[in-house]
Amino acid sequence: MAGIKVRSQLCWRALKAKDAGLKAYQQALMPVIDKSFAEAELLAIDLEMTGLNASFDQILSIGVVPIRQGQLILSEAQHKLVQIEGSVGQSATIHGILDTHLDAALTPEQAMAWFLSVSEGKVLVAHHAPLDLAFLQSGLQACLGEKPRLLAIDTLLLEKQRLLRQQEHLQEGCLRLGRSRARYGLPVYAAHNALIDALACGELLLAQVAAMGGATKVKIAELLP
Repeated sequence: MAGIKVRSQLCWRALKAKDAGLKAYQQALMPVIDKSFAEAELLAIDLEMTGLNASFDQILSIGVVPIRQGQLILSEAQHKLVQIEGSVGQSATIHGILDTHLDAALTPEQAMAWFLSVSEGKVLVAHHAPLDLAFLQSGLQACLGEKPRLLAIDTLLLEKQRLLRQQEHLQEGCLRLGRSRARYGLPVYAAHNALIDALACGELLLAQVAAMGGATKVKIAELLP
């Protein structure tokens, strides 16, 4: 049922899209829904932002790591810095990105065009996906005048569902990326770098899929919210 709902939403967005590139983007996602995890192409992503409100905060960096045939493709991982209006301010204490780092960064328009090109036909993967998607959709709408339907697997939601099947109550902070990875024996990585966090999220999804039965047995539709 989840696959049918998502496919209909993508179809509707594609029909409504005025931008030819955006129409093609939506159409390219439709065949992916019924594929197994091993057959589908995915893209683990993470963003660093000036804050957590997509209505007025801005994207500072985007990290992406492709997942193909159930494997992370590190040779194709990319990390892009994005120009902003004004200063990074106090947010620099979290992500370490300074105003001077953004002198040669992509413009928001360039960043959104790049993101669409690298993610076309791929299901996105993010930890707490609604936050990243809100910023990406806001950025794409500002550049294109239209809001796309981005398709994403949320590793936080998958972990929450798994833990709730095992216990009634969840401890505070147990769904954070680092603690979720620890339950699968994955190593500790430094946080708040978009590329490292994208890699960490991708590794977590591979472990989650393995626990669910393996890449050839788990369907993309089963992983979507």
